[in-house]
Amino acid sequence: MSRFTFPEWTQTFRKWLGIMALGAPVYLIVLWAYGLDAKTIRVGYKPEQPVPYSHALHVGKLGLDCRYCHNTVERSSHAAVPPAETCMNCHTNIKSKSAELLPIREAFAENKPVEWVRVHDLPDYVFFNHSAHVRRGVGCESCHGRIDRMKVVTQVKPLTMSWCLDCHRNPNGRVRPLDEVTTMGYEPAAGSEQLIPKVNPSVDCSTCHR
Repeated sequence: MSRFTFPEWTQTFRKWLGIMALGAPVYLIVLWAYGLDAKTIRVGYKPEQPVPYSHALHVGKLGLDCRYCHNTVERSSHAAVPPAETCMNCHTNIKSKSAELLPIREAFAENKPVEWVRVHDLPDYVFFNHSAHVRRGVGCESCHGRIDRMKVVTQVKPLTMSWCLDCHRNPNGRVRPLDEVTTMGYEPAAGSEQLIPKVNPSVDCSTCHR
């Protein structure tokens, strides 16, 4: 009776399999510490900005529309951050001597961009189109939270793939009439469902990974 012999390469495979099995506890600890830690998905991240701009004041108290500063969200994949000129539309006369606004005045005088620090920063392998969402009734607060209550902009949503897919797979109740996109604390009114766009978001990999 012939005896079956495993190929020589399986011996190496068995050795590495044993090493991986012994290291499993370490891998799990690393996964827990880094892969599942909220810090890795930036929830709660609120960097210091060059100018202490309060959305609670400008959006919440003064009622400034999101699109006044982020004026490309309806036609571009990127939400533009405001140039110094936008700020100076008001601050030429309002708090024109404020020390906190000095970086704005200098940037305006030198025709340079204000060095705002990005808060919501997706990985390079993810493509996100702001206009595609805004024009289909996804409210700003759905991703950015109650920005009208923030003195310092903070990331409040994980922006993970599973979080995005939850909405793409079940958009019902997550979109609103187009004229309510920038409304903070939106509550649907009776009959408003007739004004909500009908959407069927794609869940194909190529939609976000290009």
